[in-house]
Amino acid sequence: MGRVFVVALILLAVLLAWPMPRLLPRLTALRSVPAAALLLWQSVSLAAVASGLLAAPLAVLLYARATSGHHDPDPGKHVTLLLAGLAVTGFLLARLLLQGHRIGTDLRRGRREHTELVDLIGIDDAALGENVRVLAHPTPTAYCVPGSSRRVVLTQGTLDALDADQLEAVLAHERSHLRQRHDLVLEFFTVLHTAVPVAVRSTAGLREVKLLIELLADRWAVGVTGKRPVATAMLALAGGQHPASALGATDDAVIRVEQLAYGTYRRRLAFGAVLTAMFVLQLPGLLTVATLVS
Repeated sequence: MGRVFVVALILLAVLLAWPMPRLLPRLTALRSVPAAALLLWQSVSLAAVASGLLAAPLAVLLYARATSGHHDPDPGKHVTLLLAGLAVTGFLLARLLLQGHRIGTDLRRGRREHTELVDLIGIDDAALGENVRVLAHPTPTAYCVPGSSRRVVLTQGTLDALDADQLEAVLAHERSHLRQRHDLVLEFFTVLHTAVPVAVRSTAGLREVKLLIELLADRWAVGVTGKRPVATAMLALAGGQHPASALGATDDAVIRVEQLAYGTYRRRLAFGAVLTAMFVLQLPGLLTVATLVS
């Protein structure tokens, strides 16, 4: 019976890593509850990783039981399971470690270099608050550079294009990214995205996570200034660019404005997403326990 649970664990890892990241972006209703949606995404991702990493140890345990004569008189049938488990776990662990190191190193270096650059060429305007730099560029752009030396970066074009309420909304949005460490959430998903084979990766999934992070920051800004300043500022900055190591809006302004205009917080949906996240996160543990006691 233990063999069935290990196979189920391997299938769970494949299911959560392949079809689920393609299915979840289609559930656009989750955009109305971005915090709960991100929790669901994180639970699916963590459960996929846990399932993959647990597969080999449990397969080894079953093989040891079989070869020692316990529970199974025919140990040979466990060899395939053992090899499959070792392959999945070994590949996943190696890719996670390598990609985590590479992406983390690249991001820290990029943020450090960009912070040094904006400190060198940017204007420190005390009226805008602490750690804000203004670049002499006509294109309206706003983004934040997370890390130990966090910065909010605006252009002169942003200051010229926005009124006081809109500017306050932009600053609240970017500071929300920094305060809630959205960069760590995005880094986590980026590592997982690049750790899996290209054929399995879901670009739509990573794009949806980025959108949910922006929607979460939008909600924080709405709490500071109201919906109208956030929406109008968002449209004014829609064409702006930001470095890859920073956090900033992409090409999703229309979706975000629609959420502000028509989206309403759905408490039952949020509750259902949280319950689903908790259930999914427990599945690898339940299958592991079932294997051990079988």
